[in-house]
Amino acid sequence: MFEGFSQQTVDFMWGIRFNNERSWFEAHKADYQTYFLEPMKELGGQVQGALLDRFPKGRLNLKISRIYRDARRLFGRGPYKDHLWLSLFRWGNETGGDHPVLWFELAPDGWSYGMGFWCAQPVLMEKHRARIDRDPKPLLKLHSGLEKQREFALEGPEYKRQKPCAEPKLGAWYNKKSFSVGHEEELTEFIYTPELADRLVEGFTFLMPYYDYFATLWADPDPRE
Repeated sequence: MFEGFSQQTVDFMWGIRFNNERSWFEAHKADYQTYFLEPMKELGGQVQGALLDRFPKGRLNLKISRIYRDARRLFGRGPYKDHLWLSLFRWGNETGGDHPVLWFELAPDGWSYGMGFWCAQPVLMEKHRARIDRDPKPLLKLHSGLEKQREFALEGPEYKRQKPCAEPKLGAWYNKKSFSVGHEEELTEFIYTPELADRLVEGFTFLMPYYDYFATLWADPDPRE
């Protein structure tokens, strides 16, 4: 049962940010496992189970990120991440960029959660625009739901040269290079409480229709052919 993160969680995140080297990490590895990794696993498992109860026909896989950075992609940074995230998804491998994920991420200075693509491939976004052109009504309904609440917002980089969209209300969706529907917040004592899990469950429940809409996008025909 998730009881909340702790001040030790935050202390570790700041510690690894300013002491990103093997000797420091090895000396504090027990803190990482006890105060960072284990609570994240508990949170992910509890949220996963609650969503399975609400959506029994669509089991979500759970993955917790590794703290170790890919040695091939350090780019002058230390070997460890100062943040962790969990992701929930309905296929075998969420790293390809063709499928959305539900995510929660905890960093030293804030946290976020939502639904989206890590890095959508250009062809996927072409399929996204083609789907809007064919039938904008399903996304219009989702867009209307997003406008009526304050927890989540559409995010992501846009093309500098805007692409014309036949449905003006969907212009922001149409012109994203990649996107997410997310919420960001500064760290407060809320992350120390069990209520964080409840917040994620309610938020992900709201986002499931968005997830379902975009989860099938990869199977659409390639509009370039």
